[in-house]
Amino acid sequence: METLVCTTPGHFEYQKAEKPVLAPGHTVLKIKRIGICGTDLHAFEGTQPFFSYPRILGHELAGEIVETDDAPGFEIGESVTFVPYFNCGNCIACRSGKPNCCTSIKVSGVHIDGGMTEYLSVPSYSLVHGEGLSFDELALVEPLAIGAHGVRRAGVKPGDVVLVVGAGPIGLGTMEFARIAGATVIALDINDSRLRFCREKIGVSHTVNAMTENVTDKLSALTNGDMPTVIIDATGNLKAINSAFAYLAHGGTYALIGLQKSEISFSHPEFHKREATLMSSRNATRQDFEHVISSMKSGLVEPTNYITHRVHFGEVMDNFESWLDPENGVIKAMVSID
Repeated sequence: METLVCTTPGHFEYQKAEKPVLAPGHTVLKIKRIGICGTDLHAFEGTQPFFSYPRILGHELAGEIVETDDAPGFEIGESVTFVPYFNCGNCIACRSGKPNCCTSIKVSGVHIDGGMTEYLSVPSYSLVHGEGLSFDELALVEPLAIGAHGVRRAGVKPGDVVLVVGAGPIGLGTMEFARIAGATVIALDINDSRLRFCREKIGVSHTVNAMTENVTDKLSALTNGDMPTVIIDATGNLKAINSAFAYLAHGGTYALIGLQKSEISFSHPEFHKREATLMSSRNATRQDFEHVISSMKSGLVEPTNYITHRVHFGEVMDNFESWLDPENGVIKAMVSID
């Protein structure tokens, strides 16, 4: 079978490999779709934390079961996705029902080789039924689940005003699920085309461009002086993360989905007087995957809105670097393997 390996930052190489042999407790998938995410792009750039090379990227995946062991309820030929954060089941996080932050977690395409390959073996416990969704839709479940988890983690409820910082794919999904939770959503970014996408494609009525507008004044005007009750960062950008502390309402919650390699900093007196809550949001859980699939099936989310670029597996190496350029307007690049 053919694989695409990120050998070093900035370099890909197509390589031949043996098709995986079915192992106990595992399922072999024929990969059909691969969504390109920020993690993949950062790995290619050499800026992704917890990363080593060479690595086969890819964890936004949809496939078809070709062989399986210990997967009750799943059938050969079934269309599926899977939870790509493989956990130990024994550590304090796993025992507490938080496998998404397992102490020895292995994320497909990050800590271990992922799905830029024709066939992939995954633990059978990670499988998620396709529920009749298309391969395109199934490959989008994982990135949307990241946003859904962040919204659930932050306890977003009807009446909240949620500021989502960053209108990339993860931020857009976060906006969708904050809206589904009943909140008023405000999008903050520095890219007008991304903000236009928020308004036109996912129904976000309020947007702020941090490059051209006074963010504090705009947020104050939009909230009648209260400021956002929940802020969720989906950028991983140090300046954006640090700046957003000043935008938080008293009694508010700040959740970090985006990951920064450096130290964040903020004014303790300003944070303290708000009695604010700061939290991280890592990966997602099966509950989030199921919430995303249910929302897709009920029409609350239109996942194909996100797909702006399509290529075949054999064309990835020639196109990948271009997806790093904001001028190309990439929201989600989708790779097909037929």
